Amino acid sequence: MGPPLHTKGLRSVLPIVLALICNPALGATGFVYDDAYLLHATGADHPESPQRLKAIVAHLQETGLLDRLTRLTPTPAPADSLTTIHGAKYVAEVARGCDEGRACLDAGDTTICKDSYRIALLAVGGAYAAVDAVMDGRVRNAFCAIRPPGHHALKDQAMGFCVFNNVALAARYAQQKHDVGKVLIVDWDVHHGNGTQAAFYDDPTVLYFSVHRSPFYPGSGAETETGSGAGVGYTVNIPLPAGSSDAQYLDAFERVLKPKALEFRPDLILISAGFDAHERDPLGGMKVTTECYGRLTRIVETIAEECCDGRLVSVLEGGYDLTALADSVETHLRVLLGDE
Repeated sequence: MGPPLHTKGLRSVLPIVLALICNPALGATGFVYDDAYLLHATGADHPESPQRLKAIVAHLQETGLLDRLTRLTPTPAPADSLTTIHGAKYVAEVARGCDEGRACLDAGDTTICKDSYRIALLAVGGAYAAVDAVMDGRVRNAFCAIRPPGHHALKDQAMGFCVFNNVALAARYAQQKHDVGKVLIVDWDVHHGNGTQAAFYDDPTVLYFSVHRSPFYPGSGAETETGSGAGVGYTVNIPLPAGSSDAQYLDAFERVLKPKALEFRPDLILISAGFDAHERDPLGGMKVTTECYGRLTRIVETIAEECCDGRLVSVLEGGYDLTALADSVETHLRVLLGDE
């Protein structure tokens, strides 16, 4: 006849309970933020403004979530660590441009100020801090409320509001400092992460998955872009037409991402968490709901639980309607915290 059902249930959760008692950090979600990120001044009418982070932090305070997060303090990334992804000449040019008081970098779509180089290093350092905390077991997962964003930044060029490629640098940092073998990068920003794709296009140790609007800025991310050399098959693009909604995103994650990721079996997962595919976003032109971001998070979290003991670091990218951004981050964090 077997043991009573309630005993079976107890046995199934007992290992988890014991693990949490022995190491409370296993259930913790880290939160990277610093007021210094507000010093990257982009101008009163610029969509990628300091108000984005202010809205997120204020909303998390109002909902009580902020007190439940484990605060992780960022420190500036060493400039020489950036050369794992960027050219040394480019890094020096960013520093020079900020020091000289230039208004923008490269193609002209990445606004800077005198503080931007220092704050961009702090953004990269924030991603590093999250990786350290997750890999050291201080937290189970983490969200980085940092700026400037990064996934458009190429080896030698800033573009799309991005100065240094935070997620790409975090992936290399994890591999070099923590001996992480394989990294999965999930990019759900409405724009294709051309810089991240380029960084790992021939690299079979990083699986890059992007779902994005197409045709759209920056013009890359076709389904036929699958990698080169040893990296063929480790770039997966799901371009979606304008107006795509929850159903299309969830289908891409369930039908394409999940089986590919489970086959790849990453040792760490990074999310380029842009929330500009939201139905209220002024730039995205898509119809994704706040609830859907929670469901996408849960799919990625399930992959992390199965493959790498839940090790997941999420890094803010886009999202330009302040209310939609704050609500979506809340939903994202509630899943990471285990509320949903």
